[in-house]
Amino acid sequence: MDDTLRHIIARNRAGARAAIPSVCSAQPDVLRASLMQAQTLDRPLVVEATSNQVNQDGGYTGITPDGFIGYVHGIADAASVDRDRIIFGGDHLGPQAWRSMPADAAMDKARVLVRDYVKAGFRKIHLDCSEGCAGEPAQLDDGQTAARSADLARVCVDACEGDTAGLLFVVGTEVPPPGGARADEDEDIPPTDPAAAKATLAAHGDSFGDMSLMIGGLVVQPGVEFSPTDVQQMPLDRDPGLLTALDGWPGVCLEAHSTDYQHPAVFPRLAELGFAFQKIGPALTFAYRQALYALDQISATPGALQAVMEQVMTANPANWKGHYHGDDVALRHQRHFGLADRIRYYWPNPKAQAAVAAVRDGFHRPIPDADLQKVFSEDVLARAEVLSGDQVQRLIDAQIQLALDPYFFDEAA
Repeated sequence: MDDTLRHIIARNRAGARAAIPSVCSAQPDVLRASLMQAQTLDRPLVVEATSNQVNQDGGYTGITPDGFIGYVHGIADAASVDRDRIIFGGDHLGPQAWRSMPADAAMDKARVLVRDYVKAGFRKIHLDCSEGCAGEPAQLDDGQTAARSADLARVCVDACEGDTAGLLFVVGTEVPPPGGARADEDEDIPPTDPAAAKATLAAHGDSFGDMSLMIGGLVVQPGVEFSPTDVQQMPLDRDPGLLTALDGWPGVCLEAHSTDYQHPAVFPRLAELGFAFQKIGPALTFAYRQALYALDQISATPGALQAVMEQVMTANPANWKGHYHGDDVALRHQRHFGLADRIRYYWPNPKAQAAVAAVRDGFHRPIPDADLQKVFSEDVLARAEVLSGDQVQRLIDAQIQLALDPYFFDEAA
């Protein structure tokens, strides 16, 4: 799979509607369903971990880079998915997880981070040093960001010990402020200015020097975003002209973050606009929650799982407070059904795990069609019929796969 990403970039830059989905999640059912879908379609798939999620200290998942690859490979093996179709990516790798520290100390941690990612087998490396550390501005300028990213890029190259096959850097960032990006007067999300994107890429090229040929992606905002309660759909007839930022860089494509929940027609349109790397995360864990809550409603104790999750989330509000807003009714709704899907941080909680197991293990015989049709769409039920595993697992996998389906549009093969 060493040349897969470069091949997709080349096809995209030649005008084909070519793109690859990038799944950013550590949730085991999400990974299982996504990997099985890629296997069925005979497609490659990028699986990404973020610097806050997976790092040398364990991140919020408690998993190191080497452990993450072993974890994903274990899921793939159990699902009979070929390991060689999986491309591992690291997202927002830099000093972010340690930005409360002085820059020198945070960068020391970041060097260990990227070295460990590369040595573990990650090859799609998004370097993001745009956020300031202790005593610095919240956002750094292109020059300082690029210089720090180049520092980390050199660590990555050295970690390859002469075998840089497949190593590809993604640069730039387009992280929205808390609550989502700000809509313009037409209620659209403004895309990145092409001149600003071009300047970001040029600054990284200057700093990277002989490593600049390893840059394969530039993160920009195409005009897609979602808040906890709304999706800002990208206007299909709009071309923000971001491909012009890649003039003189034939081996570079655009990368889109926050593409979750967009209309299916958006994804091939993004490919036409140069976005060969298309990321998805919360929409898949949202689908996982949908399936669990559907099963909860037809279980022997309807609503028991949701009640436990409410207890778990209100007992420890750190992962949703500040992200959700409104009165008590609105906050409760967002905790369970918000598009930001902050509930995903609570599934590993022991009480949540026990409640999920109670739902999953509570169906001792096939679920009657009448009950299934109350809580699952016809599309989910039809997909579940052709999947493998027990009925409950097939329903969960089907819900997740339907959310990922639009990313595998025909011309991406």
